[in-house]
Amino acid sequence: MKTLRRKVYVAAGSNTVSMGTGRKEFHPKKPRPGLEHYIFEAGRAVLARVGGAGHIDEGVIGNFMAGRFNNQGNLAALIPAIDEGLLWKPCSRVDGACCSGALALVAAIKSVLAESAEMVLTIGVEVQNTVKALYGADILATAGWSSERKAGHAYFFPGKFSDRAGACFAKNGRDETRQAMARWYRIAIENARHCPTAQEYHNTTGDLEAQAMAEPTPETFVDHLTVFDCSKVSDGASAVAIASEAGLARAGIAPSDAVEVVAVGQVEADLTRPPADLTRLETTARAVQQALEGAGITVADLGTVETHDCFTIAGILATEAIGLAAPGKGSAFVLEGNTARTGRVPFNTTGGLIGWGHPTGATGVHQAVTIWEQLTGRAGASQIDIAPSRPYGLSVNMGGDDKTVVTIVYRQGR
Repeated sequence: MKTLRRKVYVAAGSNTVSMGTGRKEFHPKKPRPGLEHYIFEAGRAVLARVGGAGHIDEGVIGNFMAGRFNNQGNLAALIPAIDEGLLWKPCSRVDGACCSGALALVAAIKSVLAESAEMVLTIGVEVQNTVKALYGADILATAGWSSERKAGHAYFFPGKFSDRAGACFAKNGRDETRQAMARWYRIAIENARHCPTAQEYHNTTGDLEAQAMAEPTPETFVDHLTVFDCSKVSDGASAVAIASEAGLARAGIAPSDAVEVVAVGQVEADLTRPPADLTRLETTARAVQQALEGAGITVADLGTVETHDCFTIAGILATEAIGLAAPGKGSAFVLEGNTARTGRVPFNTTGGLIGWGHPTGATGVHQAVTIWEQLTGRAGASQIDIAPSRPYGLSVNMGGDDKTVVTIVYRQGR
């Protein structure tokens, strides 16, 4: 996306709990909230913060697989059920696998840019704990190319990122890469412990790195990853208001209480082609470059990053794709402490996909909520210091194996 023709803001963010194994209140054999519960909770929280549904012109919802996880399609028609004031307003649903949330943000941003809306209620949601893990893995595998799935691993995406990890082991050294993956896991869980809505908020494990250094068990899972390298099965929703200056004013929200969307990068790779280099996230790199160029900044200006760490190796490779670490040096970058909450560029300050959770359709919106909280000082115990010299945040949301990627650059509104 080119330079934005008018100012666009993110405001009034809200997250539900990311529910699943790890949460004390989760029990797989007991009744749990349904899809609509999460949509209503996140949506109503945003409406309360913008002064009611009367300030909303349009609704967008991002979701990947409610049709199979919940036997429910046509999610756009659930938006008016959030509040009577949304009845008869235009609503839509978007899907881009695990990038569905960020694509919902893009759809809302485009409506504001087109001046067809001044404020858009934007929701991301997924409820996945409705089937056993192996069946869920098969459903999520539809984000990949069907011909590959037929010949691939039963755990399709863990298999794909296991292959990426194996390629990194061969190219950059197994020991350092494995240690960096374990460090990524530790930082994710430590960050999640600061965030009450995170799936790993209740995690009390002592030596997290030692736990994550357990050797893979290829006979029962994949060759190069353990379960600690993987994001969990999660249920949850996140929501924000995407608004123009006029939309903020109408809702009585000061620009300083919002974050401005400075630039967007959106890139699509060919689903039918395997990656040219398993040690590189090329689509992510292109999307980040597009967003940084649109914003007129460099990586040196970033104060925080929310990246799509569906697997620990994806987080490490993202540091290279973003340009913070040189090719092959992502592991060293992580091990040097650069991504920790007190490091050079804090990553995933509420835990990311590994720690906060990964309700697939909600992830991109959750990233926007987290950056809104950080840049406006609303992150509570998760708050980090944002240096005035580096006032920008970056989100990276990925669908499939680096196929659908949306990146957004934000700064505090003014």
